Formats: sequence, C-alpha cells, structure tokens
Amino acid sequence: MARTEQVLLLEPQHELKFRGPFTDVVTTTLKLSNPTDRNVCFKVKTTAPRRYCVRPNSGIIDAGTSINVSVMLQPFDYDPNEKSKHKFMVQSLLAPYDMTDMEGVWKEAKPDELMDSKLRCAFEMPLENDKTSELTSLPKSASASLDDGEVKKIMEECKRLQMEVQRLREENKQIREDDGLRKRKVTVMAAHSSSSSAAVATGMREEGLSTRILALCVLFFVLGVIIGKLVL
Repeated sequence: MARTEQVLLLEPQHELKFRGPFTDVVTTTLKLSNPTDRNVCFKVKTTAPRRYCVRPNSGIIDAGTSINVSVMLQPFDYDPNEKSKHKFMVQSLLAPYDMTDMEGVWKEAKPDELMDSKLRCAFEMPLENDKTSELTSLPKSASASLDDGEVKKIMEECKRLQMEVQRLREENKQIREDDGLRKRKVTVMAAHSSSSSAAVATGMREEGLSTRILALCVLFFVLGVIIGKLVL
C-alpha cells in the first residue's frame, strides 16, 4: 500500500550538511513548513541517535506555520575518506480535530495515514583558502559585530572563570596556612610545658612561626626571668 505524500515542506529537501571542523558540536537547521489548513504532528528520527541531538524532535505544526529544528552533530574524529551513511527521517500525520493526546495519536495511526521524508547527511571540512576568503569577504560591520559580540562575551567569560579559579586557589592556600598555624600553635604549647622558654623559641623559629607567636614567647621568657629574680 502506497504511503500518503508528505504534506510538510522541508528545507533543505534531501540533504543535511554539517560543516567542520568537528572538534566541537556542529549545528544545522531543518525548516519544516505546514502549508495546509490542518495542524500536523511530526517526529524527527535518525539512524545514529547517539551522534545527534535534535531539538525539538517532535511536536505539532499549526496550519500555515513553520518550525525550525536544530540538528546538533556531536564531536568526532573526522575522516575525509569516509562517507557518511547517517540518515534522517521526518515522519508526519494530520492531527485529528479533537486531539488531546499526541502520543496516543501516533500509536493509533494507520499506516496509510503516516507520511515521511528522508534526508542524507553530508560532512564538509572547510579548506584553508575558504577560511581566508570568508574572513576577507566579511563586511566591516559584520567583522566588528563578531569581535564586539560573541568573541567579547567568550573572552569575558574566560577571564571571569580564570579569576574565579585564582580566588579559589587563594582561599584554599589560606585555609591550609590557617590549619598549619593552628597545628603549630598546639605543638608550641605542648613543648612550652615540657621545656625551657629558650628551647621553645628556637623550635618555633625552626618551624617558621609568625611574628606574633615569637613575640608571645619572648614575653613569656621575660616574665619567667623577672619571677625568678623575685623568688631569689
């Protein structure tokens, strides 16, 4: 039994092109238009679901309207000698006038009510001279827009993240120093009860204690000398 002819208009009609480099997510747009006087349900499927992210991958297109579907190719190791075998299919059906459950409509749809269109995937890697020509052909206003717009935002975000990392490093360093100082204070107090003030001062200098701790030790030593003279 022949399927019903697709009522949606696809742009592009037969092939989705993804232009590299493919070290990051590459996005292309598929436009679906509904020229009829009926609402149309649609689904977008692919033979490689792990390689692509489609948003939205299903929904309803109102009569006389259109929708843009973003097809995002995940990063991968590109081989120019390997041709893509990935394919996409846009499946659709006329929405019932009394539709309340879209999933139920798909489950109950008869084979002759379903419409579909298939698209191939093509990967392209820009040549070096293409990159140069694209940059030189940009109008001054367009290149300025790139510099002052997206690039500026990216640079500001990178700077903010770097400052945040530096702040966290300083906080971590301060925490470690405070913890080490606390431990050294405990050690000094224990040593003070079992040895002379001079030995404690020497030990503290070897541990690199702060000036405040050294001052306290000197004070303790002076008080000890004064008390000793008073006793004698």
